[in-house]
Amino acid sequence: KSGSSRTPLPPPFPPSTRKARQREKEQQRLHGRITVSNSEAAPEPGRIGPWRGEMSGFVGVVVSDPSLQGQFTQVELRSLKAKFVSLKRDSGHVTTKNLPGLMKKLRGLHEVVPEEEIAAFLSESYPDSDQEIEFESFLREYLNLQARVSAKEGSATAGGGGAGGRKNSSSFLKSTITTLLHNLNQAEKSSYVAHINTYLGEDPFLKKYLPIDPSGNQLFDLIRDGVLLCKLINVAVPGTIDERAINKKRVLNPWERNENHTLCLNSAKAIGCTVVNIGTQDLVEGRPHLVLGLISQIIKIQLLADLNLKKTPQLVELFDDSKDIDEVLSLSPEKMLLRWMNHHLKKAGYKKTVNNFSSDVKDGEAYAYLLKALAPETSPETTLETKDPDERAKMVLEQAEKLDCKRYLTPKDITEGSANLNLAFVAQIFQHRNGLTSDIKQVTLTQSASRDDVLVSREERAFRMWINSLGVGSYVNNVFEDVRNGWVLLEVLDKVSPGSVNWKLASKPPIKLPFRKLENCNQVVKIGKELKFSLVNLAGNDIVQGNKKLIVALLWQLMRFNILQLLNRLRSHSKGSQGKQITDADILNWANSKVKTSGRTSRMESFKDKSLSNGVFFLELLSAVQPRVVNWKVVTKGEAGLFLIHMCYLTIS
Repeated sequence: KSGSSRTPLPPPFPPSTRKARQREKEQQRLHGRITVSNSEAAPEPGRIGPWRGEMSGFVGVVVSDPSLQGQFTQVELRSLKAKFVSLKRDSGHVTTKNLPGLMKKLRGLHEVVPEEEIAAFLSESYPDSDQEIEFESFLREYLNLQARVSAKEGSATAGGGGAGGRKNSSSFLKSTITTLLHNLNQAEKSSYVAHINTYLGEDPFLKKYLPIDPSGNQLFDLIRDGVLLCKLINVAVPGTIDERAINKKRVLNPWERNENHTLCLNSAKAIGCTVVNIGTQDLVEGRPHLVLGLISQIIKIQLLADLNLKKTPQLVELFDDSKDIDEVLSLSPEKMLLRWMNHHLKKAGYKKTVNNFSSDVKDGEAYAYLLKALAPETSPETTLETKDPDERAKMVLEQAEKLDCKRYLTPKDITEGSANLNLAFVAQIFQHRNGLTSDIKQVTLTQSASRDDVLVSREERAFRMWINSLGVGSYVNNVFEDVRNGWVLLEVLDKVSPGSVNWKLASKPPIKLPFRKLENCNQVVKIGKELKFSLVNLAGNDIVQGNKKLIVALLWQLMRFNILQLLNRLRSHSKGSQGKQITDADILNWANSKVKTSGRTSRMESFKDKSLSNGVFFLELLSAVQPRVVNWKVVTKGEAGLFLIHMCYLTIS
């Protein structure tokens, strides 16, 4: 474009003749799901949508599943789409016969996975070798293959211990639910089944189906209606789902099952699970590797729920006085658990440092010292004197049973270094006996420090869940700490406005030099101004310094931009839209009009209307959009207090 400072890259597959250009354009129209602003002509062949800087309404390749689209940048989608269309044009159909040849050349699989293994992998999902594979299915299988390769490499690294083991141990929530893959771990499955039997065994609806037999497929059959997963989420984080919104009939029709699974996935995302590569159909089909991955995350969230200073202020004992309280608050639950474990190991005289829950605990020695520090009355010296790791692991579990710790693992799981099960085991020990001080001065100091964050805690949680739901490469544990180097914000900007970030000028963590962080944050502010955000008092240094008020203002505008972008994208597909941008007033008018058309009288004057607090308007709006989603029989009447809370729970669910 004339006058632009950015020179567009050449098309990846330039047509050489007029017929080739016409054929390419037809392929894009038929298969590319291309969306272009009404103000722009259709893109040239080989270009799927305009570049950032040529127009503000960049859309590019659109995938119907937002969670799937979130796994790829537009550059990746354009490249994958071009390769897929080329294969389909040359072969007529894309099947398991010709797809492996393409997939073995893709990033992350090239020279790593042989074509024969890719073919065998695809045959698991597509037994019929002549069945045609669509573009979105191709994207999902590509992600699953990448996850399988990562898991193999991770297992090899974990087995070697050292720095690799430390890397694998951090931020378990960062990994997607596909990390369990198709090679199911029977030990983990048995542990998760035992957990479900323990916590849901007395549930009025589920008790007729429990206990579950861990040796068969009863678990995967039982989750097909979505009830069990919804209830498991409520066990992990009580009050997440209003049970009145769960369809709990003996036999559910397909729509009711889909509603349950949609409720489950949205709620799982809300409590912090990463569900970027799973859909409702996967749960309806009971796909084992995806189901176990989701259950694993839900259980971990439950077990690690108390590992923060707000729930357990005594954890301040683990840090010296010079430690910045904000830095402490930003620690992930897993890192906090490791710090707690090493704190007691050091007091017990253990000379090593535990950096992971796999190779560093395989010999059982760390567990013996930990139990000696926490429960000396149940820890005989023979446990430490035993030389056989298997015998020591057995003795450790016997001692843990005396603390009423549920047995999430067997001696074999300890000696083989099962990271998930060892983490669950240590978390159980923490819950039953954390061995921390009850020093009132320390506890009061921590509580008063955290009270300063009350006003922004709800916003922080909302923004954290939103960022993690985008599927960016970094997992956010604490928004105000994790955005200070600018990298996470650049990743978010690349998701909501593809192509806006100049990655050549960005520095990837870990960043040791302060001015590199400032460069990242300055680019964030620059892009924000290009997107017409109101950033009058915000500079890059404010982000580096962790100015919460200004960070919230930036994130709110980012989220709003993302939502309006989605609405405008939907509007561009509707008839007579004429390319008009959607505003807050448009949304307000639409909502009021929808409710009025349904024959109801509720109305909201603005998004700050106090009458919205009882949730009735939103229920009527939901009913107007989809009448069957609201069961008016369970909607009660009231005016204040607990009633309003229950109504809001029901509305959200």
